[in-house]
Amino acid sequence: MLKRVCTLIIRRGLLTFQNDSAFRVHPSVSHALAENRPVVALESTIITHGMPYPHNLSTAREVEAIVRAQDATPATVGVIEGKVHIGLSTEELDFLARCDGSVKVSRRDLPYVVSQGLSGGTTVSATMIAAQRVGIPVFVTGGIGGVHRDGENSLDISADLTELGRTPVVVVSAGVKSILDVGRTLEFLETQGVCVATYGPSKDFPAFFSPLSGFTSPYQVGDPDKAAQLIESALSLGVHSGVLIAVPIPQEYAAAGQQIEQAIQTALAETNARGITGKDVTPNILQRINELTQGKSLQANIALIHNNAKVGSQIAGALSKRVNKRKSSIASYHPAKQCETNIVVVGGINVDFIAKGKTKTLQFGQTNPGSFCQSYGGVGRNIAECLSRLGHRPMFISATGADSQSDAVFNYCKHMDTSGVTRLEGQSTATYCAVITENGELSLGLGDMDIHQLITEQYVSQFEKQLLSSTLVCLDGNIPASTISYVCSVAKQHNINVWYEPTDSKKACKPFLSDAWKSLSYASPNLAELCTMNKTLGLQTPKVLPNSLEQVLSLAVALSRPLLEHLHCLVVTLGENGVVVCGEHHVGSVNLKPRIEKKTRKLCALHYPALSAAAHKNVSGAGDSLAGALMAGIIQGRDTDACVRMGLLAARLSLASPHPIAPMLSTHSVEPDRIQNHSWPKPTFMWLD
Repeated sequence: MLKRVCTLIIRRGLLTFQNDSAFRVHPSVSHALAENRPVVALESTIITHGMPYPHNLSTAREVEAIVRAQDATPATVGVIEGKVHIGLSTEELDFLARCDGSVKVSRRDLPYVVSQGLSGGTTVSATMIAAQRVGIPVFVTGGIGGVHRDGENSLDISADLTELGRTPVVVVSAGVKSILDVGRTLEFLETQGVCVATYGPSKDFPAFFSPLSGFTSPYQVGDPDKAAQLIESALSLGVHSGVLIAVPIPQEYAAAGQQIEQAIQTALAETNARGITGKDVTPNILQRINELTQGKSLQANIALIHNNAKVGSQIAGALSKRVNKRKSSIASYHPAKQCETNIVVVGGINVDFIAKGKTKTLQFGQTNPGSFCQSYGGVGRNIAECLSRLGHRPMFISATGADSQSDAVFNYCKHMDTSGVTRLEGQSTATYCAVITENGELSLGLGDMDIHQLITEQYVSQFEKQLLSSTLVCLDGNIPASTISYVCSVAKQHNINVWYEPTDSKKACKPFLSDAWKSLSYASPNLAELCTMNKTLGLQTPKVLPNSLEQVLSLAVALSRPLLEHLHCLVVTLGENGVVVCGEHHVGSVNLKPRIEKKTRKLCALHYPALSAAAHKNVSGAGDSLAGALMAGIIQGRDTDACVRMGLLAARLSLASPHPIAPMLSTHSVEPDRIQNHSWPKPTFMWLD
């Protein structure tokens, strides 16, 4: 499995990529994305394989000019010497237009072309990947590929169709090329779950050179705003498939369609006779059609591309206006606070419904006696609330729906800084339902957490000032891996300490899918999550977790050791067995103070037993309370013992509360000195080396 090597960073308001990345983003595209202005992605096979020189270069320049004339920014995508460029300079456009031996780069070709330092034009599928990678929702092309004629026998189906089925980018095209099997192409798009709509007054599906293919689209959008409304709905649903907007060729060029269709039939027959197959079919046929029509097909081709660029740019503009309008309404509901903060928390916010049984065990398949309560959770929200109740005011960055549940959330969290929480139209606020036993142990959990995937790197990048001024940034595992990588890259660039709370064993892997984890300073996994982290790095982990305390501690220390090559400190939570703190040795203890620079260290660990507690009412926020109180102690400059004791007290309070974070949590309630020193369980010291 290829690991993600592209790490997005923000510098002076621009979106750029690190020098070792396979991607390069042109400054004009960076500016537009950072300022939420419309950007239109453009493919480059039309430059490298679609037209002869100099028509290819002039057409590319004309298309970019049309996009700019509609107040949008063009982002032509191409591969130059192994780097995927998103937005090309004049010199780079000229290079691709003249490049001999350029590769036609589809999804399957990207790894090889990048690894070998080759150059080429990106097809629809490769361009969609690049556009989605940096957050460009609209992509304009001439015509997409499809199912080839006789495809039921040859199985020759363009990768464009499967890409539309798995990449949430909108493709604006003149339908599919009439050299293909239009009917089977539409059937295949339906199978892939792709929403298809014709642009204009009719549902007739266009066939590139002709506005009529003999088939109809499932849907129709009449103007840019209607198209933008469809796109916004599609993207907000999180279905992870694209949208195809089919734009008919301008009527004045459609008259030549019959002559071109006759040429297509001739070119197809000649291509079959010559035994041409695969990705060479389309460019050969198009070249032959141009010859047979004495250039009329090329003129029509250029005309429809110009038209698509105009329509696509208008749609991108309408979409941008809708998004910015929504953000303005969100800002008016919760005006952004520009004050600097020393802690930023990025993570999930949930409405929790807790069903607690009145028996020690629950019987599935029948009604069990119980009680119910509603509370407000989410790991990020829990940690931010804990910090807020302990005298800090962290900025909390998250997302909710624009629904009644979010109204209740904001009302409950009014003591917190929620200026970084966006309310999204058409989305549902994350909801979690937990069924717990009489003693508070989780029996079954159900969650609708899709909105967490909309806490994207593009959204979080709006809070660059707060990130750069922070002493500590906390990330929870609910947010996308790309957002985690982005924050880690900012942290690495500006020497910011990042705390990762992995949330659960499935999500613990996210920073470890790339080198992002090497930029973390702290992490607070449980033993299962710690195993996932190691396993993701290819390290050996046990299939079954041990039961005895001695074996548990031995495993926690062993699994922490390789991660501490880069992490400053690990806080391994062990439930009723307490917590193990692993890190740099300092005066007989573990140094928890924020790291200033990486250096060679002698490593050790401290095991703190859990505090005795009353009956557990809710276990969902205990680990978050521990982590939040630890962070508060670290920011306050407390020693390690005091920090951990604060965390243990906060966890005990939350275990005894029906809410994830106990409302009575305060600086006084977690003050270690209020409990006599001899009452504290003594920690056990262990060397890691």
